[in-house]
Amino acid sequence: MSNSIQAAPAVMMVRPVRFGANPETAVSNAFQQSDENSASELTQQNAVKEFDAFYDLLKENGIEVVVIQDTDDPHTPDSIFPNNWISFHEGNIVVKYPMEAENRRFERREDIVDILKEAGYLVSDVKDISEPEKSGKFLEGTGSIVFDYDNKLAYANLSTRTDEDLLKNLCEEMGFEPVIFHAYDQKYGKDVYHTNVVMCLAEKFVVICLDAIPEEEHGMLLDKFEQTNKKVIAISYAQMNNFAGNMLEVKNNEGKSFTIMSKTAYDSLLEGQIKEIEKHSTILTPSIPTIEKYGGGSVRCMLAGVWLEKNAN
Repeated sequence: MSNSIQAAPAVMMVRPVRFGANPETAVSNAFQQSDENSASELTQQNAVKEFDAFYDLLKENGIEVVVIQDTDDPHTPDSIFPNNWISFHEGNIVVKYPMEAENRRFERREDIVDILKEAGYLVSDVKDISEPEKSGKFLEGTGSIVFDYDNKLAYANLSTRTDEDLLKNLCEEMGFEPVIFHAYDQKYGKDVYHTNVVMCLAEKFVVICLDAIPEEEHGMLLDKFEQTNKKVIAISYAQMNNFAGNMLEVKNNEGKSFTIMSKTAYDSLLEGQIKEIEKHSTILTPSIPTIEKYGGGSVRCMLAGVWLEKNAN
């Protein structure tokens, strides 16, 4: 059995009440689409169906899931993506983050930590670093940061949602080394809004869209991956645009590794890429087309990994 703590031993998900395309995030999220159904009741119904089937798939495979029911008021169309505002760490530490979109700040519900405690999880410290959002500085959780928990590295591509100073401050406080790079979308050359659509870091491998990253930064990243024994699985722009970078490795109650990616992401991969991942982990592929289309995020965004200890009771 591996001593690695990279794969999340549990996940938290938020079941949506009024899911829809968020106009406040559309400016910096090139993955998000809008049309006449962006905020319709049908879109919400389809999102809930996709969410429930995803939850069932995780539970069927022995993966521990804490589900939080979203609230109707205030309206939080992106609440299905909790990983942007909260993260849970070894040492029973919870971090709450500053968010760019004003209506996403309402997602930071005080009761969620209490719900986790009621579910038996231990919380010894809550670090609320959200204050800088009032002065226009943001760091959106494990959307902005892809943590290498085993090697204490924090990968981040800078964007309007990922502030370099906030990243460095958090790393210093948490004992991580920041690994900072840039990533640009293919169509407009804009910063890719979140690191977790560019790359996924698992115990034994890393999936990354090197095409989106300036060539002069490749060497630095590839050196880090080599030093930390990560097999590099490079994906194309087209695959990144189909959310193939937005995966998460988790382990079930028997310690078995699963890599979760959407059906959209899986269908974009080549046979060799799939085989490389399957050498290390079993792939699960929930189908979430409504959530991806209108939310502009995929399965990784829906899962907040939980590294908190649990009461033995």
